[in-house]
Amino acid sequence: QVPLVESGGGLVQAGGSLRLSCAASGRTFSSYGMGWFRQAPGKEREFVAAIRWSVGSTYYADSVKGRFTISGDGPRNAVYLQMNLLNPVATAVYYCAAALQASSILKFPANYALWGQGTQVTVVS
Repeated sequence: QVPLVESGGGLVQAGGSLRLSCAASGRTFSSYGMGWFRQAPGKEREFVAAIRWSVGSTYYADSVKGRFTISGDGPRNAVYLQMNLLNPVATAVYYCAAALQASSILKFPANYALWGQGTQVTVVS
C-alpha cells in the first residue's frame, strides 16, 4: 500500500536506545536522499535527520545531534535511525521519507515526495 514502511518503534526507558528501519514497499524508485521526521500530538512535524546519497552527507536537528545516527543504502532505498540516550522529549510518531529530486537542503517536509505511515516511539522515565 504505502511506498515506505517504518519499523523498530516501541516503548523504551529513558537513556535507552532504539533503532528504526525504513524500506521501500513494492514500488521501485531512485531517491536523491532520505530523511526522518517526527510528530507529537498538537505539534508540527519536525525534522530529525537526513542523508544525501550522492555525497553521503548527513544532517541532524540540533536536538538530536550526537545521539542519533542516520545511515542507509541509497540503491535499496533503505534508511535507518540509531537513537541513543533517549529521553521522553523524543516521544512521537517517527516517519521516514524519500526525496526524488535534488534539493539544497533536506530539512523540510516539502522536499520529500514519498512517506511511510510512521512508527510510534515512546520514551518513559
